[in-house]
Amino acid sequence: MSTLYSQGLGLVSLRPSSRRLKPISPVAATATVDAAAKARPTSVVQPEALKPSSPVQSTIESQFVKPSYMANHAIKRFRNIVVPMDRYLFLRDLQVFNPTLYFKLLRENTEEVLPYVYTPTVGEACQKYHLSHIPTTGIYISLHDKGRILEKLKSYTSRPVRVVVVTDGERILGLGDLGANGMGISEGKIQLYTAIGGVSPEFTLPICLDVGTNNKALLEDPAYKGIRDKRITGVEFDEFVGEFMDALKAWQPHIMVQFEDFGNTNAFRLLDNYREKMCCFNDDIQGTAAITISGIMAALRATGKSLKDQRVLFYGAGEAGTGIGDLFSKLVHKKFGTPLEEARKQCFFIDSRGLVCKSRKNLQHHKIPFAHDMPFQPSLLAAVKTIKPTVLIGVSTMAKSFNEEIVRLMASYNDRPIIMPLSNPTSKSECTYQEAFDWTDGRVVFASGSPFPVVHCKNGLPHHPAQANNAYIYPAIGHSAALTQSASITDDMFLVAAEELAQISPLEEIEQGFLFPPFSKIKSVNMQLINKVCEHIISSGLGKKYTEPATWDQH
Repeated sequence: MSTLYSQGLGLVSLRPSSRRLKPISPVAATATVDAAAKARPTSVVQPEALKPSSPVQSTIESQFVKPSYMANHAIKRFRNIVVPMDRYLFLRDLQVFNPTLYFKLLRENTEEVLPYVYTPTVGEACQKYHLSHIPTTGIYISLHDKGRILEKLKSYTSRPVRVVVVTDGERILGLGDLGANGMGISEGKIQLYTAIGGVSPEFTLPICLDVGTNNKALLEDPAYKGIRDKRITGVEFDEFVGEFMDALKAWQPHIMVQFEDFGNTNAFRLLDNYREKMCCFNDDIQGTAAITISGIMAALRATGKSLKDQRVLFYGAGEAGTGIGDLFSKLVHKKFGTPLEEARKQCFFIDSRGLVCKSRKNLQHHKIPFAHDMPFQPSLLAAVKTIKPTVLIGVSTMAKSFNEEIVRLMASYNDRPIIMPLSNPTSKSECTYQEAFDWTDGRVVFASGSPFPVVHCKNGLPHHPAQANNAYIYPAIGHSAALTQSASITDDMFLVAAEELAQISPLEEIEQGFLFPPFSKIKSVNMQLINKVCEHIISSGLGKKYTEPATWDQH
């Protein structure tokens, strides 16, 4: 894979070895791409437009095919595939047939290709993972490996792995428990470290912990490849994960661990248990929080309002929502000196039973800090009428829950209502950009978890929906921690990245809807965030500073 990095693609990476791949002939070059396209004749439709219009030999005069030609040929085939899932499968097969070409394609066409590597397509890919005959690029650690996890890791690869994304598949996006099929989310997330963060794939590893599943349909599906039993819980789960984390620590001198799509109860507990012991973070809790906080700060540049005057209502009180509330409160505390307990009173939560408040009994531990002394409200509508929020955030996976009445109420309380339906995939979004735009007469400041089309107002001017994509944040956090060999990953690191990101877009672009820089600039944005986060890590005494090269983006 090292050829990719010797061809001047500008990957900022922990440097790979100097191995070289043999040059590939013109015929073999096209065959590589064609093989990826044809690898799934029962899945990917092969229209005539996918076939080369002329022999490759007639277009290449040199003895060997230039990487640029191979990449052009691959992206043309990709564009001619219509069905999103078929695009995903084409890319996965290309990764197997020619990983060098695959990562070149991903790196040079990030904005176009990413939706078919990651969200929204990766959700469907995980649902169908056991049916798609996808060659796994990561490693499964199952209950059968208990007592020998370190041995399995050592035998799997001798590569110097520095970045790990791990899931147990219990809460994949808004789709629920997908068990061993969750490997698809680890594989998708890890590739953004290369595409955006610049980490060589040689140093990354996706992992799925197969601890059973409570998905009855999967357990009864003869094609399902995971453990056919209910999920382990409690002490048994903690002991298994404990052995896994200890094995990672013993296996590599320094490793950065990203927890991904664990269920609520386990997600918070694992983060609390390991955040001080290892270099780790939970993207669903901390990454989602950081990108949302960045979006709020950018939105406030448009509204002209102060952070300390916001009333933020969350529809959904799981790990994503309370993670955002927690980071928001810490930002208010940091900026204004407001006691943390008081800062939390700016955040309100609706769960499946209604408003989270002090009078409710048996609340989950992560909701208790936001259980304020106020009257109970049975519904989102009732809470909106009572609280009159300035910011409405959806993390419920309840499609269309931000209906016309609720959005128009938001518009009646605020000149510029901030509305963020963050649930993924698109089918789970609380509202669309078109709906929010129409129901606020174009006054909404909007960000969503999934992408939506541009909206044109009556004068023909375009308004762009911002996508609060964690990809802006987590590759920079993880790569910074790996570069500096940080002892741990703190909430302050996420605040540093969020504040820096919020200041990048000029005000005139924010007025057009660009709360975040265009995704086409995400690699340069990532470098800017890496520099800031690395500086913070070093100044905090958590990591190591290298004397050469002089700047972090040269590593």
